[in-house]
Amino acid sequence: MTDKIINTVIFDDLVSIIETSKESAIRSVDFHRVQMYWNIGRRIFEEEQQGKERAGYGEYLIKFLSEKLQRIYGSGFSYRQLNWYRQFYRTFPIVSTLRTQLNWSQYKLLLNIDNEDKREFYIAEGAKNNWTSRQLERQINSSLYERLLMSNDKASILAIARGEKMPSDAKEIIKDPMVLEFLDLKPDASYYEKDLEQAIITHLQDFLLEIGNGFSFVARQKRIHIDGDEFFVDLVFYNRLLQCFVIIEIKTHKLSHEDLGQLQMYVNYYNRTEKLPHENASIGLLLCADKNDTVVKFSLPENEKQILASKYQLYLPTEKQLLAELRKEIDKLK
Repeated sequence: MTDKIINTVIFDDLVSIIETSKESAIRSVDFHRVQMYWNIGRRIFEEEQQGKERAGYGEYLIKFLSEKLQRIYGSGFSYRQLNWYRQFYRTFPIVSTLRTQLNWSQYKLLLNIDNEDKREFYIAEGAKNNWTSRQLERQINSSLYERLLMSNDKASILAIARGEKMPSDAKEIIKDPMVLEFLDLKPDASYYEKDLEQAIITHLQDFLLEIGNGFSFVARQKRIHIDGDEFFVDLVFYNRLLQCFVIIEIKTHKLSHEDLGQLQMYVNYYNRTEKLPHENASIGLLLCADKNDTVVKFSLPENEKQILASKYQLYLPTEKQLLAELRKEIDKLK
């Protein structure tokens, strides 16, 4: 190995050490800041409880403290901020439940979530996947928790998020509907399947975040030959948690039984020619503009778990819309 190559290797190693150390230092500072805010909130709450019989004492106390503290430490201790710290302590009264991976901006997002299970889900997923504040906000705004509830039970969702259970079914990871607002395609505009595919490739990092945990990109327009005939698979991914290939076909129209048959052929091909002995059966996902669940049900064998259909939408749903869809799914099971 030449001196130039050796020097390059050493340089790359040092850059990695420096960047890792910088990241650890930032995380350490962030966590100490979080602990400081928690302790401030605890102390305010305790003092507030001492004077709870006095009308308006809590409001007076926070106003008094904010005026004094801002003179010394600035706007980080405004009336509004001190209220945040107080709420922070009340939401997380046990300091050991705080996650070192989460920063204050992320905790502020979580404080707006009233449902404890929902909040715990985002805490666990955010910490496990090292989400940035922007990514956490996007997942909350896209109602990730509610979308997963459409095909899973609450206990299973929380167990997977906490790492207490490994997903064994693709439905435990893949969402329906899938929200692709980051592609910047207008819902009412004309576009082709190749346009949607290209937009996914352009925004691949965001798509990997949306599609679920454990996915890595394998191929686009994968060419396969079957007895002289040539076919092209839109997208191929691999999921390390499910240990299998995931074949995605994109349809900008309403799903048909012919689409399901085409995808089933691709899945069969991968199972028989690409899958290694230690890997699980491949999964096929039809990403479509619309679908009829009854058509899906009767087009596939009973208890079919390897072929899925997920409707995509190009805008962020409201929580009200997702809850309405969730109620529909629950009604189907009755």
